Parts: sequence; C-alpha cells; structure tokens
Amino acid sequence: MGKFVVRETKTGIKFDLKATNGEVIASSEVYKSEKSCMNGIASVKKNSVGAVEDQTVEGFEKVKHPKFEVYTDKAGEFRFRLKATNGQIIAVSEGYKTKTSCMNGIESVKKNAPEAQIVKE
Repeated sequence: MGKFVVRETKTGIKFDLKATNGEVIASSEVYKSEKSCMNGIASVKKNSVGAVEDQTVEGFEKVKHPKFEVYTDKAGEFRFRLKATNGQIIAVSEGYKTKTSCMNGIESVKKNAPEAQIVKE
C-alpha cells in the first residue's frame, strides 16, 4: 500500500505520494501550514478518480475536473498533474521517458492514493 509522506521544507510543508516500492509517484506544492497540507492530501484522495486528458495528442478531447492532465515538459519528458474539481493543481509527477510509464504513474496514484496512510518525517 502506498503512503503520503509529509515533510517540512525551508519554506513550508509538502507531501509526496509514494508507491509500495518507495518510489515517489506524485508531489504537492509547498504549503504554508500543516493543516493546508492535510487538506491537499484529502483532496488528492478524493480526486484521484479523475479521467485522463492526454494533452500530448493533437486535437485532444478535454475532460471535466477532476482529471489527470498528461503533457510533455520542456525537456521532452512526459508528466502528469492532478487537478481537483475546482481546477486547482493538487499533485504533479516527475518526468517520465515514455508515455506508458507516465500512464502507469497515473494508475499507481489511482490505486494507492485513496487508502494511503499519512506518515510525517
């Protein structure tokens, strides 16, 4: 089972969603308070059921929020961001070399996030 790892940074507090193997699947922004960070985790748990909007395909079909947006970054790597019902970005992925790996990351969020425990470091 995956877990949300909450940790302090120099500028606030953030979380990483980690898979069972310890790999980071998605990360949050840096929040000003622990309460805000916990709200972010609750939002990821709730919104991880979203459909996938593949923005790497020409003329892609827009889907309603919540959703996972798949895109390519400036380095040409595939990434996803999870957007909540209100359109806010609540989690982002690392860069993936292949779209298949990126899609597997999304499936991992969908599988791990809803039941993931919260651990503070």
